[in-house]
Amino acid sequence: MEKSGCQILIETLIEQGVTTIFGYPGGQVLHIYDELYKNKHRINHVLTAHEQGATHAADGYSRASGKVGVCLATSGPGATNLITGLATAKADSVPIVAITGNVPMELIGTDSFQEVDTLGLSIPVTKHSFRVDNVDNLAEIVREAFRIAKSGRPGPVLVDIPKNIQLDKTQYSPQGVVEKEPNTKPETALLDQALELIHKSKRPIVYCGGGVINANCSQVITQLVEKTDAYMVCSMMGLTAMDNNHSKYLGMSGMHGRFAAIKAMTECDLVIAAGVRFTDRATGNRQKFASNAKIIHLDIDSAEHGKNIDATLQVVGDLEFALSYITSKLEPRKHKEWENTVDSFKNKTKDILPTVGYLMPWEVISAVNERATPETNIATDVGQHQMWVAQYYNFKNPRTLQTSGGLGTMGYGMGAAIGATMATGNKTILFTGDGSFGMNLNELATAVSENLPLIIVILNNGRLGMIRQWQNLFFDNRFMATVLDRKTDFVKLADAFGATGLRATNKTELNEALDKAFALNSPVVLDCLIPDEESVFPMVPPNGSLENIILK
Repeated sequence: MEKSGCQILIETLIEQGVTTIFGYPGGQVLHIYDELYKNKHRINHVLTAHEQGATHAADGYSRASGKVGVCLATSGPGATNLITGLATAKADSVPIVAITGNVPMELIGTDSFQEVDTLGLSIPVTKHSFRVDNVDNLAEIVREAFRIAKSGRPGPVLVDIPKNIQLDKTQYSPQGVVEKEPNTKPETALLDQALELIHKSKRPIVYCGGGVINANCSQVITQLVEKTDAYMVCSMMGLTAMDNNHSKYLGMSGMHGRFAAIKAMTECDLVIAAGVRFTDRATGNRQKFASNAKIIHLDIDSAEHGKNIDATLQVVGDLEFALSYITSKLEPRKHKEWENTVDSFKNKTKDILPTVGYLMPWEVISAVNERATPETNIATDVGQHQMWVAQYYNFKNPRTLQTSGGLGTMGYGMGAAIGATMATGNKTILFTGDGSFGMNLNELATAVSENLPLIIVILNNGRLGMIRQWQNLFFDNRFMATVLDRKTDFVKLADAFGATGLRATNKTELNEALDKAFALNSPVVLDCLIPDEESVFPMVPPNGSLENIILK
């Protein structure tokens, strides 16, 4: 059956199971949009307010669903607006397929209107990038993009389609959904060595990263923790891998981790690291990271082994197989002395939370947590509010957190929250700051247009709080460009966008506002006024260790 490139693109997306695509039209994708119009009963297009919002929405969609997210943009500025979103997805190993239009092949390199080297720009921030130069290859390239995006260590893939390729015709034969490449199984001899190290351990930690979420290993890693009688410590990307109310869960480690998690990582004698990258924010001073421990590093990406930490044992390959093998071979263990020691670390944490008479960030987070269900999506932007959520929100189910960990992208939250809501149909809470929200509040128009059950909780301190905290601690209170004190009224802004706007300045107002917000199934903006001087503690200074930790 002969079809145009535009028709083949839409047919191939539908063939690959795509039901939702996020995008923004422009001159070099108008023919694609015409085909989307003709097929709107088969595939849903969500018009975002900005192309960056479209990539973040595809990202949030993927994180919440485990599927490949898809976004679409035109050439030139449309394509460049995708770059931050693609870099965000690459840093956190999120499978996205981004489709861009481009000028006709004969005009590439002539500096024609809205032409840019999309391929050259995208290569550093994607897992792979394609330019389609022949319509005969289009369907197979799109299929290969999906295969690459979800195989091995997931990541974003870009497909650039010049306008003449969109119009050219060729034969199209439908196929099934492409399967991801089978993961290489790790050597069982190495896993047996891991078992020996575990059997010798008396103070074990399981250190869980985003790779556990990507590999859908939450259940087996919980079994490993229980059978080993270890404690679970997470990177930010691994926070939803285990029910946070589990007695063996210690929470996030690293620069703004929980004290018990940081301390346990320092005092343990074995770290079973699963799907983590050992980034600088997670390890602090690498020479002092888990200096008393042997480290077993389990990861599908061989490039991560030895890059930041020289592990005692490096195991490359399928994470689910590795964790299942180790767990099945283990005899149940008990470490009572380690349990008593860690309990003392937990008690220390309780001293860090002050009791005060006005609205505090963790009170807002706790009040949301009380009303949310285990299925509620939690999205964040980047800054102090992100760290408070990581410290104090109790996640129960995997894939219920959408946050930018590796790149730290302010402006990520609104798009991601929209994508997560559309992927699951579940209510979503976006925790953001007044600084971060200012970067992406245009996507409130998208949330309202789609009438999404989205609650945007602004922890509003009138500051760029995290940067100001650094200026306070390390720059002798030289507060440059971090005191916002903007005149923006977020309640009136919500009303202007067609959302419901609410404000809370104390616990009574907070509870009343949240009761109202949770009763609605449409976008709500809740402006929570918090102290402008509140900082995120504990804090391990850059390149620091436990001996440098700041508790309050």
